[in-house]
Amino acid sequence: MGIEPKNRKIGILGATGRMGRAAHQALTETEGLEVVALFDVKEEENLIDNLPVLTSLEEFISTGPEVVIDFTVAEASIINLPEIAAAEIHAVVGTSGLTEEDCKFLGGVFNQSACLIVPNFAIGAVLMMKFAEMASPWFQTAEIIEFHHNSKVDAPSGTAIATAEMMASASQEWAEDPTSKETLAGTRGGAAEANIKIHSVRMEGMVAHQEVLLGTTGQSLLIRHDTTDRGAFMPGVVLAAQNVQGAGLTVGLESLLGI
Repeated sequence: MGIEPKNRKIGILGATGRMGRAAHQALTETEGLEVVALFDVKEEENLIDNLPVLTSLEEFISTGPEVVIDFTVAEASIINLPEIAAAEIHAVVGTSGLTEEDCKFLGGVFNQSACLIVPNFAIGAVLMMKFAEMASPWFQTAEIIEFHHNSKVDAPSGTAIATAEMMASASQEWAEDPTSKETLAGTRGGAAEANIKIHSVRMEGMVAHQEVLLGTTGQSLLIRHDTTDRGAFMPGVVLAAQNVQGAGLTVGLESLLGI
């Protein structure tokens, strides 16, 4: 599966956040990967596993990571990642909220190293997206409902947006929304590519979940993926860290999974 893994030095941006901490543990436990640098502007902790949490990006880069894992926020990524690209370091980006314009910008600056933007690191979620893409030519209507924990500040999720884009590219035969009046504004959700509606739920007790509903005459199809623990993301993080290579921008784990 994927490219032959390499021995690599890893740096983590957003190291004190939930995903940053989980990634640190998973990468540290993986043979052939060495976490050499942690970065976070929050200054919540000085040390994690005896590794200093740096607040200077220049100092972070000077530690010599070959791959940087980014779990910050979109506003920080757009500032930090060009510096990573200038140092010819590969980037694996798990930041949510990046716009199409942001991705084009990053594609322009990563010309000597690779930038892999991953909407969702869970292998099952990647398969869910692929299944939705495969089903799209056989249906005329579709909607996406994504559910996340109440600490997620952006909506909709990058996974939902990416799913809609994949579905839109797979079929040009989507029906128009029949709704002519909303008694309560926003009830019909936000319109993504091909006017596929996305509905976002933010609720305590959830991690990350998504449903793709497709319908045609006399039948409907529901494709759902549930992440109940952040450990589900870690095999994808490790896979990306081991295999990101080349130069330029890639979106999604699909290329590493061979699908």
